[in-house]
Amino acid sequence: MNDLMRIGELTERAGVSQRTVRYYESIGLLPPSEREGHGHHYYTEEALARLRKIDQLKKLGLSLEEIGEVIDLYFIDPSGIQPKQKVLTMLRKHLAEADHKISSLQQFRAELQANIERFERFLEAAQQ
Repeated sequence: MNDLMRIGELTERAGVSQRTVRYYESIGLLPPSEREGHGHHYYTEEALARLRKIDQLKKLGLSLEEIGEVIDLYFIDPSGIQPKQKVLTMLRKHLAEADHKISSLQQFRAELQANIERFERFLEAAQQ
């Protein structure tokens, strides 16, 4: 049982809360913990590696749903090629969405600026 750890050790090493671990288990990002003796939950080094990978993927901007689509690939494909290709596709989609939002905001800003200028011209004319 040396390679197994209780939830407290897991959360300390991974830098997450117990609530996070339980939530990730409930949505399938982490496999269920093992129960041994007195009903205590034990976790493997793979669970720790998964938590660290989840954190890395979150920092890239992936949602938990997207992480769920790719996390298993990191532990199935030792080359890392398949998961990285899938993440790259996701990141490109995020970039396209960001570009669209930026374009929409620039258009909105231009409309605001035009309305401000129109009101300013009206007020200047009204004060003369």
